[in-house]
Amino acid sequence: MTNIKKIAEYAGASITTVSRVLNNHPYVSVEKRKSVLQAIEELNYSRNINAIHLAKGKTHLIGVIVPYTNHPYYGAIIHGINKQANVLGYHIVIFQTQYEREKEIQALKMLQMKQLDGIIVCSRISEMKVLLEYREYGPIILCEDTTPSEFSSISIDHYAAFSSALEYLITKGYKRIGYSLGRKKSRNSSLRTKAYQDSLKKYQLTSKDEWLFEGSYYIKDGEKIFQDWVAMQDKPDAIIITNDDTAAGFIITAQKSGLKVPEDVAILGFNDDTISEMLDITTISLPLESIGRMAVDLFEEPELIKHVKLGFSLVKRKSV
Repeated sequence: MTNIKKIAEYAGASITTVSRVLNNHPYVSVEKRKSVLQAIEELNYSRNINAIHLAKGKTHLIGVIVPYTNHPYYGAIIHGINKQANVLGYHIVIFQTQYEREKEIQALKMLQMKQLDGIIVCSRISEMKVLLEYREYGPIILCEDTTPSEFSSISIDHYAAFSSALEYLITKGYKRIGYSLGRKKSRNSSLRTKAYQDSLKKYQLTSKDEWLFEGSYYIKDGEKIFQDWVAMQDKPDAIIITNDDTAAGFIITAQKSGLKVPEDVAILGFNDDTISEMLDITTISLPLESIGRMAVDLFEEPELIKHVKLGFSLVKRKSV
């Protein structure tokens, strides 16, 4: 196996000179640099990058744990992460987990082995106690409300955002309101559910278990929600849908079936994706790209625990 010593012997140079050439240091004559580079090429030398990273204590790599890369919500966060990582001299390694615990652990193991400088968790299935086992190996930033917590976090107040959506529907005269979630057990979903329960109690409104639609991610999920809604004897007259893609799926399917939004049912989405503007969907706008950028910024002071919350806004269009 070729090493620096063999290169030095082959090139007729000192080990120090070879090291300087490999690290692009000055003070090496043109002739010596040329002979060393020629030796490297002829001996087919490949540097042990892991060893270099261990020696320097930094890889300039950030792991990003994300369930899906082909979803606008996570795509926007990743876009923000990548933009700010480039500014600060980092590269990102994406771990698409599809909520498989083993894939999350794989990323955490790479942090433990010093193959990553830190990790940003966009969404997770692993319990907090699992993350705590890896805290000593590098910063772990969570894109969810974790206060109080031993991890820095960047998040939106999903309780307030969902409450705002409900308040708007109620002021528009809707009394029978359903809602959809991605994963019922996630932190953000639990905050939205709490907001729903508290608002219904505040305004003395009734609800039914079947008015909660779970597993909302893509356009096809909106089609399924519509089919479930149509089949109900006792229907909600408004539905808050957890993302605009799913809301779009509901609206498109309703139109194909001859029903009208909002005349037959009002739809309010989340995220303010491009599709919501195209279909005139009333939605809650979330600063997803900013979440990604600021998550990277939190790496600059890893010794400090910070919990940052970003705002949101209601975008009024024609689906309510």
